[in-house]
Amino acid sequence: MNHNATKSICLAAAISLGLAGTAAAFSISFSWGNLKKCTSGNPNRVANPTFKLRSVPDGTAKIRFKMKDLNVPSYNHGGGTVKYSGGSTIAPGAFKYKSPCPPSGSHNYEWSATALDSKGKKLGQAKARKRYP
Repeated sequence: MNHNATKSICLAAAISLGLAGTAAAFSISFSWGNLKKCTSGNPNRVANPTFKLRSVPDGTAKIRFKMKDLNVPSYNHGGGTVKYSGGSTIAPGAFKYKSPCPPSGSHNYEWSATALDSKGKKLGQAKARKRYP
């Protein structure tokens, strides 16, 4: 076997091993859905948005969701914790939180989802951001 062939085989093996050891990262996305428009600065208690989950860590028993207004991070919009037994969607109504309701213009909001095992140990975290309205 010539030198170039050996280098090609070694490179292919290294790439293969590297890809095999890489697990997809836990991620979420969400949609505001039919959220009633609110721009008064006085949020409503509403059902959570639809969350799409990807690559939820093995052993996840519950997922804790929390929303943050990135323009006013000190304001507590709350969130909720849901039991998780598989699947890729958390439907509206799993918990209630204080809706986005910027007093003027639009704000940027971030949902974080923390995957927890049955004893409460953190297994992973994912975040997703959207502007509202």
